[in-house]
Amino acid sequence: MTTTPTFTPRLSQQVQRLKPSSTIAVTARALEMQRSGLDVLSMAAGEPDFDTPPHVREAAKAAIDAGKTRYTQVQGIPELRETVAAKLRRENGLEYTPDQVTVGTGGKQSLFNAFFALLDPGDEVLIPAPYWVSYPEMVSFAGGVPVAVPTRPEDGYRLDVQALRAAITPRTKVIVLNSPGNPTGAVFPEETLRAVAELAQERGLFIVTDEMYEHIIYDRQHYSVARFAPAHTLTINGASKAYAMTGWRIGYAAGPLALIRAMNAIQGQSTSNASSVSQWAAVAAIQDSREFIAMARGQFQQRRDRIVAGLNAIGLPTPTPDGAFYVLADTTRIDPDELEAARIILDEARVAVVPGTDFLAPGRVRLSYATSLETIERVLERLGGL
Repeated sequence: MTTTPTFTPRLSQQVQRLKPSSTIAVTARALEMQRSGLDVLSMAAGEPDFDTPPHVREAAKAAIDAGKTRYTQVQGIPELRETVAAKLRRENGLEYTPDQVTVGTGGKQSLFNAFFALLDPGDEVLIPAPYWVSYPEMVSFAGGVPVAVPTRPEDGYRLDVQALRAAITPRTKVIVLNSPGNPTGAVFPEETLRAVAELAQERGLFIVTDEMYEHIIYDRQHYSVARFAPAHTLTINGASKAYAMTGWRIGYAAGPLALIRAMNAIQGQSTSNASSVSQWAAVAAIQDSREFIAMARGQFQQRRDRIVAGLNAIGLPTPTPDGAFYVLADTTRIDPDELEAARIILDEARVAVVPGTDFLAPGRVRLSYATSLETIERVLERLGGL
């Protein structure tokens, strides 16, 4: 009997430096505990708990029945790109032709393509912090250097443009914006976005703005920074959050034609087109989901108000977010180390939260309130016992 020799491939240095998503890791551990019979309440994943609207599901079924299940153009079907261009004009005051729109497998792929299209080795990217965990990892993977620009909870995590200006060096190339933001829920006001646009034009910088949560906003109005500097801006959005279509994996980007063409070239050598059926579903979602969006926003606002009040009442200081469906709670009374605090919360309270470490939010954990009020009440009861 011969022994099969083992061989371990030498992984690239880029991959070895890549950090796994803490959100995905926490969610996976919570699911494992649930499968073992433990009653774990997960507040980790950023996923609406609503079903995809019926008219969107019907559009997908109709596409299947009509045989629209083959490869599409890499950048997406014309009907979806036309729908996106019309949406951006109608809702955001942005003028793009369908050729200036590209469709990807979720907003994450559109961001990934954008960073690879824009960055050379050593280019610096300014990212307001706390930030979504994938931004710096994508930038690093594309050869860039992520540079955090801190914001403060006492300011509602809103961006200080002077701090952004101070972070610029001769190597700075891109500014990343995320409003409403993950994990903070911060919404940048019009004057801040105008100032960032002016700064980008003055210093020859480019803006990548992630507006995935634009329809989940409560006390403020959403503004697209591309209105103020269209030649300097790529706008990223998608179907996942607003229309409860996370598993359908449809994102899109709109911006200068040369950049969109570069992103299409990258996508053509990686995934090619997004799911054809999902694209037809997204057409229906973007064209007419006003009632669904209003319903979801109202539910999220009720949940936000309850979880913020409850966390503050049990001694976990939590600012009130203006958008998205996340809160950042100060857990230093449980443990000064947010990783240890998250472990205690999971092991002792059976509640899964995401430590703020990878968000650059020390001493805090993120809770997603994209869940029922009943679950929120149970979570608050358990956390109050720690």
